[in-house]
Amino acid sequence: MKSKNKETILLGHGSGGKLSHELIDKVFVKHFNNPILSVQTDSALVSLNQSTLAFTTDSFVVDPIFFPGGNIGKLAVCGTVNDLAVSGASPLFISSAFIIEEGFSMDALEEISETMAKEAKKAGVEIVTGDTKVVNKGKCDKVFINTSGIGLLDKKYIGISTGDNISVGDKIIVNGSIGDHGMAILSARNELNLRSNIESDCACLNHLIKDALGVSDEIKFMRDATRGGIATVLSELVKGRNYGLVIDEDSVFINENVRGICEMLGFDPFYVANEGKIIMVVGKNDADKVLTKMKKNPFGKDAAIIGEITDKHHGKGWINTEIGGKRIIDMLSGEQLPRIC
Repeated sequence: MKSKNKETILLGHGSGGKLSHELIDKVFVKHFNNPILSVQTDSALVSLNQSTLAFTTDSFVVDPIFFPGGNIGKLAVCGTVNDLAVSGASPLFISSAFIIEEGFSMDALEEISETMAKEAKKAGVEIVTGDTKVVNKGKCDKVFINTSGIGLLDKKYIGISTGDNISVGDKIIVNGSIGDHGMAILSARNELNLRSNIESDCACLNHLIKDALGVSDEIKFMRDATRGGIATVLSELVKGRNYGLVIDEDSVFINENVRGICEMLGFDPFYVANEGKIIMVVGKNDADKVLTKMKKNPFGKDAAIIGEITDKHHGKGWINTEIGGKRIIDMLSGEQLPRIC
């Protein structure tokens, strides 16, 4: 008789870090593997006739569902649009499926839906199909949302999602402050009794990305730094590569309120979730040009070059700290903040 696997799912398996990657590899890739899935980027790139499409899906279980700077509906649209946009695609269409707990407020559902419609309109996408399921009270926590998105990809951007064209000397850009979303969610959770004026950075970034792509053909990689924060994206970027990266901590913008809560509760802002931040790798000769263009967009006004690709410590990332030391960048290990998106 075949032995049964006695492991169980932990909250950390949804963190976006090491446990998430292990779960994906050990279960989903093992059973679903194919050439498209094996690339494991935020959006799958699929060919249809003479076109290349970016296709993504995501589920949103954030708690609380209303938080400073947004709600679960805004998060669902922005997260899906951004997963398409960081692949270099122009987002076009979104699906939306709701799993709703019996007894959930109709007013709250309408507010969530209205927010989704407004965000989709600002991003220039349409919500074209969906599904609704209602479960018994206590069988779901208020409401969960699943979205999928489709965008059209110009073939010249195919390498952006994998970073295959990155080379030593390329610059690393982030479009603003880090950790805002994670700390906004944490401070909104009543059981912690925290009070702050931190707002989530949740935003659709496709227009910002389009601006950047419009001034440079040297944008070689993009990824939105959600669960696991910028450290996890940076760790993934160099893993198994014949180059490394170095980040200057002084160049990374962290709001003082975010920094304060992180210090109080023992969180590292580099690992805290964002919902409106891109990590971008740009050829060194175009980095200043891209940065200047991004700063003209409201979602890029605090953009900065935070580091570069180096020929040292291949496969690893390092941070030059504010106090003059160095520390390694690794993927988020275990659970940090569950149900952050």
